[in-house]
Amino acid sequence: MEKKPISIGWYIIASALIWGLTMITCALALRGTDGYLKIQLILGSAAAVHLLFIWVPFAAMIGKKNKKK
Repeated sequence: MEKKPISIGWYIIASALIWGLTMITCALALRGTDGYLKIQLILGSAAAVHLLFIWVPFAAMIGKKNKKK
């Protein structure tokens, strides 16, 4: 069985979900409080998750395509 390649569209959707959830979490954390340190932690964590789970596999996929050509 061959693995089906993951299309670029799925990476875009996953990226949008990660950042959408990040913005909602930031809004909830700031509601009625002075939570700047919480926001810094949330945004930093989201950036790390985005880098690890979206851009690293995406770069690997592009690298494999370039090697085949």
